[in-house]
Amino acid sequence: MQITRQADYALRAMLYLARREPNEEKAATSQIAAEMEIPPSFLAKIISQLSIAGLIQTSRGASGGVSLARNPAEISLLEVVEAIDGPITLNDCTVDPSACSFGENCPIHEVWCEAKSELVRKLRASTFDKLLEREQLGA
Repeated sequence: MQITRQADYALRAMLYLARREPNEEKAATSQIAAEMEIPPSFLAKIISQLSIAGLIQTSRGASGGVSLARNPAEISLLEVVEAIDGPITLNDCTVDPSACSFGENCPIHEVWCEAKSELVRKLRASTFDKLLEREQLGA
């Protein structure tokens, strides 16, 4: 399983915004793109999706830009990945067991469901404040 490049870029953009002080001016998307190595045209679509998901706030104009909609401690990696890629699914059967001709009797089905649950749990527990702490510790 691999998250999409778009989700990776979204996580980078959110990390950039989480690093900013709450009272700082909003960040320009051109600045985010340059510092986080995200193609500007790609970032525009990502910013739109993150805004629709309620994870960031955007404003236009001379003092416009982008900022987090909530505190970094309240935003998980899961929210960002799902805002971009949709719900986490490792296999079609984790969403709909009838998608597999073996159904729930398949011994692999349980492994997929457990792995999915563990990944979702880890991404939900990983918030941007925790990432900032790790960054400061040099981890």
